[in-house]
Amino acid sequence: MKDATKSKSEVRREGMRIEGEKVFTDEVVEVRYAYTDEVIGTVPAGKAEHARKAFEIAAAYKPKLTRYERQQILFRAAELIRGRREEIAHWLVLELGICKQHALYETGRSYDVFTLAGQLAIQDDGQIFSCDLTPHGKDRKIYTKREPVRAISAITPFNHPLNMVAHKIAPAIATNNCVVCKPTEQTPLTAITLADILYEAGLPPEMFQIVTGWPKDIGEEMITNENIDIITFTGGVSVGKLIAAKAGYKRQALELGGNDPLIVLNDLDDGDLDKAAALAVAGATGNSGQRCTAVKRILVQESVADRFVPMVLKKAKAIRFGDPMDPETQLGCVIHAEAAALFEKRVYMAAEQGAKVLYDPGRSGALLPPIVVDHVPHDSELVMEETFGPIVPIVRVSDDDAEVIRISNSTPFGLSSGVCTNDFRRMQSYIEGLNVGTVNIWEQPGYRIEMSPFGGIKDSGNGVKEGVLEAMKFFTNVKTYSLPWPR
Repeated sequence: MKDATKSKSEVRREGMRIEGEKVFTDEVVEVRYAYTDEVIGTVPAGKAEHARKAFEIAAAYKPKLTRYERQQILFRAAELIRGRREEIAHWLVLELGICKQHALYETGRSYDVFTLAGQLAIQDDGQIFSCDLTPHGKDRKIYTKREPVRAISAITPFNHPLNMVAHKIAPAIATNNCVVCKPTEQTPLTAITLADILYEAGLPPEMFQIVTGWPKDIGEEMITNENIDIITFTGGVSVGKLIAAKAGYKRQALELGGNDPLIVLNDLDDGDLDKAAALAVAGATGNSGQRCTAVKRILVQESVADRFVPMVLKKAKAIRFGDPMDPETQLGCVIHAEAAALFEKRVYMAAEQGAKVLYDPGRSGALLPPIVVDHVPHDSELVMEETFGPIVPIVRVSDDDAEVIRISNSTPFGLSSGVCTNDFRRMQSYIEGLNVGTVNIWEQPGYRIEMSPFGGIKDSGNGVKEGVLEAMKFFTNVKTYSLPWPR
């Protein structure tokens, strides 16, 4: 594929990490660089017995780390990530195909996750209730404390190979939990790197183990193993619902897909429309559009659409796409050529329904440019399904806010949204009316900090919030006890 920048590395042959040991198998899973389709690494094609052993080890181990020790491990891991950001970003580019700029951004986010988890680890998470509050009260106090569970199963997606794993393991360390992680077979290398960083930072290896393999061989064990108390999964809707059906009584956090709108209202002047256009294009193309919170639909009210669309087009045309390893590249590949072809197909299916393709420099394998499409029907597959790539689809909607909210809510998803308006009453109306987990005013749908609650409803998830603080609560059991306490 053209004069691409090669990996400049030998093929990286990794093992699983089970109780700190590197475990290999005869059969392997190949990891490919999307830009060139070359094999850049392999991981073991593990089986159910590998996951079974890891869960037995995790459940048998009882962490005794003090809050201070947990904090220091998390802080050391954060510093190791920051110190190795170039190396980590290099491998993020190779296994995911995103551009170097986006890979460096992901390493920065993961640094934040570990730093914030370390700060929260030393805070007491108990509560105290006095019992003399009513005529029926007693001279007692009720206390709560949070305790870890036996073992957590973490199943992570391809699109954030570092940060999604960080969001599961950092809160687990902060709460003295043991995790067995199965990263997706598409991008498993960075998770293994993170495990080694955590061991170097002082984490007992029993507390974080990595198993790899094909879902058909190892997936069910990650859901049904008797030692699992909690399953935390980020990925597609169909797999999430399969987990929900098979996991039964186990506690589950299911973070699934999104079809997030950026809604542009008609009270904006040209300067504000330009700001909205910048949010739209950045939100649609960041991480190659491979985020559950990416802008998947731009809903612009009809009376300002003719002024807004040229601004979007200008910003999309300015994006430099190409070789992901080039530091100047602003948009790299999607995960593989098949995905890119599907997203391109959806664009032209929408065109057959009346949409107008304004900009499409042409796909090359997994390299998908920022395709701008105007007049997209709001019920087309392009914007009803989760199109997980850097498409910039513009849906012209009525000036009636109630109708805009109805259209925004019309997909099966309910993750995040962004709204651009300067009218406070309209802000309130959209915050109340949108059926999503997050509404951001004058920001991309995906904006958050790593500690704030995050999650969706409907097909976007089962309502369990992530973010470091929420995950720490979710990963623990509350124990209540009481003591005599005279007035």
